[in-house]
Formats: sequence, C-alpha cells, structure tokens
Amino acid sequence: MNETLILEFDGGSRGNPGPAGIGVVIRAQDGTTLVTLGRPIGRATNNVAEYQALIIALKKAIELGATKIIVRGDSELIIKQMRGEYRVKHPDLRPLHDEATHLYHQFREAKLEHNLRHKNALADKLANLAMDRRSEVTDVDGELSSMQEEPPLRTEIGSQFACPRCGCAIEVKRPSSFEPERLNDFTCQCGTRMDAV
Repeated sequence: MNETLILEFDGGSRGNPGPAGIGVVIRAQDGTTLVTLGRPIGRATNNVAEYQALIIALKKAIELGATKIIVRGDSELIIKQMRGEYRVKHPDLRPLHDEATHLYHQFREAKLEHNLRHKNALADKLANLAMDRRSEVTDVDGELSSMQEEPPLRTEIGSQFACPRCGCAIEVKRPSSFEPERLNDFTCQCGTRMDAV
C-alpha cells in the first residue's frame, strides 16, 4: 500500500491506576475511517493505556499493509518520548516504549504528531465506551461522522455542564485564559465527558 495512513490513538484510566481502555482510529489519506477499535485493558495507568493504544494502532496499520503513516495522539508525554525528546523514566513504560519503537521503525515513512484533544475525540470516545461496556467496541452507535471533528468547548461565566452518566453538574465561575484548543474537556469524577447544558 502506497497511501499514507493516519493513526489516531488514545488511552484512559479511571483512577490512574484503575480500569483502563484504549481507542484506535485508522484513516485513509483522504480522511475516510478504515478502523475503529475500543478495548478494555484491565487495571492500568493513563500512560500505560496510551502506549498500549499506540502499539495496537501500529499493529493494525501493519496488518493493513501500510508502509507510510502519520501517528497522532493527544498525550504529549508519549509523543515526546517516542520522538526522543523525553526520557522514559518509569520502569512500567520502558518495555511498552521499546515495543512501540520497534513497530514504528517497521514503516518506510513515519511521522509523529501531537494531536489537540478535540481532534482526537473519536479515539477518546472509543476508549471510554470500552471502559463503560467492559468489552471491545468497533463503533460508537452511529456517532462516527459527528465525532470526527468535534470542536472544543467554549465556556463563558455561567456556562453549565452535566454528566450524562451520573448527573452531577458544574457551573463556570471564571473561564480559563487559555485558548479553547489547549483545554481538556470537563470530565466527571466517574470518568465521563461532561456535556454543555
């Protein structure tokens, strides 16, 4: 295959360490979604889950016969460790980093990019669904098209957000001075993304 595939990955943990899951999306060069996968991985930290997601994404790309890839993830730590900008200090991450590096170097052309969180929404959704359902998922119940380019949440004083899972809510008293693209979504204590009310 001569086409460049785009690999998006995400991993999460509820408790850090706690129940964890991974999300993987592989797209064709034109953006068409080829693979969507969410998988629970048992008890792990966020960083272990992120590495596991990256490893699965690379393995899936190899299965598809890819020789050129762009890898995108919203974990700055994982991307910078893979680029060699950060050292891998934690002993639990060393074997995962080694495996990911070995797989990454099997491609003729490969590039690592830090993906802003709102552009990694589908992989995040798959990881969360896998944790919620405690089983492998390959779709998000018809939400594929709406999840591909979800914009960041913009907040103002008085904005309210509620958890669709447990019902708790928050109200913004003072908005952040950061650009919306640099902020993470509001996440409930139960690990679910909170929606604007």
